[in-house]
Amino acid sequence: MARTDYYQDPTAPQANSIVVAVTAVIQDETGRLLMIRRTDNDLYAIPGGAQDIGETISHTVVREVKEETGIDVEVQKITGIYTDPEHVIAYTDGEVRQEFSICFRAIPTGGELRTSNESKEVLWVEPDDLDALNIHPSIRLRITHGIERSGEPYFS
Repeated sequence: MARTDYYQDPTAPQANSIVVAVTAVIQDETGRLLMIRRTDNDLYAIPGGAQDIGETISHTVVREVKEETGIDVEVQKITGIYTDPEHVIAYTDGEVRQEFSICFRAIPTGGELRTSNESKEVLWVEPDDLDALNIHPSIRLRITHGIERSGEPYFS
């Protein structure tokens, strides 16, 4: 299912749902960032997705990262909660979600890079090389907050 992200766009459709989702800022021992290229909008992003009924939010992080990248992770901390009503995501089935994402820092513990039906490319990226990638502003904000490693989580 394709999606279109709208951010501070007066022509954006009205949101009709909110779904709890997660993203994860994951850096390897050299500081490279784990990124995916999404199949639904062709943008580069950090891995993540929606929470399933019956799982904890930290389990959602572990599951989504493994599903999208092949990498096993250990969740360390919350870096931010992103709920900007000016960021909506329209899906081809008519759902229009208001952003609600909890971003975590996690460390890789194993696994092998691989793509999935949600990720057409999975790669480790040097932070200095991020500007060469097409990344949505809301994801760039999460990456910035995750790499900064400040003591307090961001929230909007």
